[in-house]
Amino acid sequence: MIGLQFTFWDILRNLLSGAEWTIGLSLTAFLLGGSSGLLILFARISKNRLLQGFSRGYIEIFQGTPLLMQLFIVFFGLSLAGIDVSPWFAAAIGLTLFTSAYLAEIWRGCVESVPKGQWEASASLALNYFEQMRHVILPQAFRVAIPPTVGFSVQVVKGTSVASIIGFAELTKTGSMLANATFQPFMVFGLVALGYFLLCYPLSLYAKSLERKFHVTR
Repeated sequence: MIGLQFTFWDILRNLLSGAEWTIGLSLTAFLLGGSSGLLILFARISKNRLLQGFSRGYIEIFQGTPLLMQLFIVFFGLSLAGIDVSPWFAAAIGLTLFTSAYLAEIWRGCVESVPKGQWEASASLALNYFEQMRHVILPQAFRVAIPPTVGFSVQVVKGTSVASIIGFAELTKTGSMLANATFQPFMVFGLVALGYFLLCYPLSLYAKSLERKFHVTR
């Protein structure tokens, strides 16, 4: 793109294209991460010590290491293993692993916030563990989990910016290329920042409204 002349609308159009990839990557990571995070949650709260140990280690690894390093390991590690992966695939896998670890821990806290009396009451009805979880515990934990889950989606959207390091052309990478081509970094990155704000701020407001709606703090 170097040497080309860009109007403001050209820059905006390219940034909107990058924003579409940011939204797509965010949705992919959140949906896949939520599905795998649910499995990690059940392993984390199970009575099997092996599953507990595995899930605890999984969560600590992905919470205790930078997302950037995780993306590097996925992208370059698979390449070293002889598996050719695209930046999109590597970013999706890395963000899915990152998201699943955090959502599993968020949801574990929500499950453990359910009073022990609810477990005892459901056990007195001769419900087994899975029936207790399905009919008594999870419905109550779900109510508590909605606001922080929506709030964490903001972190997922912002986390997609790290994927620019491995060459994935989302909003940040597109902005970087445009800044190099137009020599107007202040304007370009100002628009990039505005784009992230427009994506994240409504989610933050929605999380706060859900917290009030479900009276989570009471």
